[in-house]
Amino acid sequence: MCLIAFCWQPEQRRLHLLANRDEFYARPTAPAHWWPDYPDIWAGRDLQAGGTWLGMSRSGRFAALTNVREGGARSGGRSRGELVADFLAGEQDPGAYLRHKLVKGDDYAGFNLLVGELTRGELWYGGNRPGADARRLEAGLYGLSNAMLDTPWPKVERLKQGLATLGPVHEGTAFGLLDDDTRAALEHLPNTGVGPEWESLLSSIFIQSPDYGTRAQTVLCVEQGRVAITEQGRGPKGAALERRQASWTLERTETNKGQGSRV
Repeated sequence: MCLIAFCWQPEQRRLHLLANRDEFYARPTAPAHWWPDYPDIWAGRDLQAGGTWLGMSRSGRFAALTNVREGGARSGGRSRGELVADFLAGEQDPGAYLRHKLVKGDDYAGFNLLVGELTRGELWYGGNRPGADARRLEAGLYGLSNAMLDTPWPKVERLKQGLATLGPVHEGTAFGLLDDDTRAALEHLPNTGVGPEWESLLSSIFIQSPDYGTRAQTVLCVEQGRVAITEQGRGPKGAALERRQASWTLERTETNKGQGSRV
């Protein structure tokens, strides 16, 4: 997952979120679904390492991940996708879980992690790089890419502004925002150590290249105890693949077994 914009209102238990996951096309991935081994989790799945980048449980546990872009610097031997999967499958409080994982942050390459119990009005952010200490998020509009929360990269600011003007989440308009392939001007590019050609390629909300690009787009709306989530798969050259949807009511998680649907 490389770009997330979200509006969070903890008192109303409201979360509106737009996200693009960028990855190499060769990395095997399953589209979003209810996991057979954890039937209460709805998420895509990385078939190489078994984790995921964004997901939610029937009870309102939510997690999402972005990598930290550091040029050639990589450390840690564990898959970052397990950070999301383990939270969704567990029961630990979000703050305690995040702090525990940050203590073991050297086990992973650079990451940013969002974890929350939405029915309790809790959403936390933290990462394993300096300045990304665990903190509970107050109400507000946030953006997250491959640097710390609300680092004002052009695509982060553009997607936040789009979400702010969206009003009630409408799928067509929301996916239109996620399809924006406008690149930033050279003078506005960050310097993350990957070189100007890659900085330019990665500066758009929607990324396309022969080998790497946006693989999944997610629109999530949690409001008044209702969850509605849609994932649009993407392939090489921006080809639209399968679209998956799910909806359920958080207050009735024992009886309401909302099912994902293919469209």
